[in-house]
Amino acid sequence: MALQRLILIRHGESVGNEAASAAERAGEEVIDLPYRDADTPLSPTGEAQAAALRSALRTLGAGDAIAWTSPYRRAAQTAEHALAELGAPAVADERLRDRELGVLDHLTSHGVVARYPSEAERRDHLGKFFYRPPGGESWADVALRLRSFLSDAAEAAAATGVVFVHEAVVHLIRYVLEGWDERRVLAAAIEEPVPNASATVLEQADGRWRAARIGDVGHLIEAGVEATLHTGRRDALPSGGEIDPGHPDDAGEESRVSAE
Repeated sequence: MALQRLILIRHGESVGNEAASAAERAGEEVIDLPYRDADTPLSPTGEAQAAALRSALRTLGAGDAIAWTSPYRRAAQTAEHALAELGAPAVADERLRDRELGVLDHLTSHGVVARYPSEAERRDHLGKFFYRPPGGESWADVALRLRSFLSDAAEAAAATGVVFVHEAVVHLIRYVLEGWDERRVLAAAIEEPVPNASATVLEQADGRWRAARIGDVGHLIEAGVEATLHTGRRDALPSGGEIDPGHPDDAGEESRVSAE
């Protein structure tokens, strides 16, 4: 049985989201967070959001789905809450982890410019998609490992798959499956936000993948749970009606800087 539908779940709000947003608003250079990125847990709001996902998965008919999760704590916790009533737990796969920022990890946009001005210039020249910070990954690097995961997932013994991941990973899975280019994925990062604990559903028909819903948080509204965005910095800037991939503000990666 080939995979025909993929439900992409961004993790619930994390304490890293909260800390990063606070640091950006205050103009700080460093995010005050005692955890490794991989160990950052959900906030209380994030836990409530994750629990509300149970109704979303029921509505989407995910009872017989196979589930995977990023091994990062915030995603794994989201999966645990969301799948509590559906039986089998999600399988952790390191290829689904968040983008690694290397030396820029735990820095705000202010911190990147102040502490690594040459990297800020290189980032502006290369653009978000291809810029790789020292010790970290570019979006293109993440897409490469996601191609490997998706190739394996395509052979899953289920028609529906659920993946619990991160904002950038949601965009890049769509980049791979929907056949996007650099400009299209950067446009999606601006125009098609992926809130915390949202559901994005991709469906395959005639060999082509298309989005049936994007960033849906109806289950949060129905449950009376706060919806939070904490999105990446809008680093693909509109210019003359087009998306300019050459002006990123790449301190804003999911969960580690202001708007994520």
